[in-house]
Amino acid sequence: MHTKEAHLAFAKIHCETYGDAWVWLAFAPVWRVVVAFVIGKRTQDSADLLLKRVRYVTDEYLPLFTSDQLPEYANALLHTYGTWVQTERQGSRGRFPQPRLVPLPGLLYAQVVKVREGSRVTEVKTKVVFGEPEAITARLAASPASYTINTSFVERDNLTQRQSNRRLTRRTNGFSKDISWFEKQVWLSTAYYHFCLPHHSLRQPLDTLEPTRGTGTPRRWKPVTPAMAAGITDHVWSTSELLSYRVPASFLDNLSDLEPLFALWEQTHQGN
Repeated sequence: MHTKEAHLAFAKIHCETYGDAWVWLAFAPVWRVVVAFVIGKRTQDSADLLLKRVRYVTDEYLPLFTSDQLPEYANALLHTYGTWVQTERQGSRGRFPQPRLVPLPGLLYAQVVKVREGSRVTEVKTKVVFGEPEAITARLAASPASYTINTSFVERDNLTQRQSNRRLTRRTNGFSKDISWFEKQVWLSTAYYHFCLPHHSLRQPLDTLEPTRGTGTPRRWKPVTPAMAAGITDHVWSTSELLSYRVPASFLDNLSDLEPLFALWEQTHQGN
């Protein structure tokens, strides 16, 4: 944001709003849905906030989590889906051990480990961090999305985000100069991706072929967006419908009680 991290000089004191900004994503591959995102530094606080938002928008069911080897993920999962336990004291003398945080029994988490030689990836391994390997294998066997531990779905979504959001394009002058406006742009592009953009892998075959205009080939597939696959809506939205959507009054009434995702509109400098 504003200036690349490597080029910062006196602006280093403003590292919360200047320099590199990372987009943290939680992705549900079954529906191709971005469950939550956070824009911030590559810190433990950002990872914790991401998992906090994931838990806020999901039910009590614990999915199988996979990621790369970034250590902040395991700590965030433990912080969000862990419980404190008091271990037994060894012997009858001395103080009791400090309580420790342990994962919930149903928490399953595995990592993709890339072995590198120089700048090249020579081997890809997997590592189980939380849960039993047998439980993870069983969960993968029942998954409609993938039978292996991987991060390919979220990596493909990263490409989609870059293609649909000018501010994520590499090596251009289209980057955001202010982090709050960057977040607004990510919200807009993510909403368009969920509601307006049919996903090829989610399409469903039609019971009967539908004619098209002129002598075109009959339509064989029903277009499905990620929001439709997740049961949030029942049709493909137009851009006009998305931009004119009326936010429910009940949500606006509780907006002040929610943790703000970015600075309030009236506090943001216009024109960035």
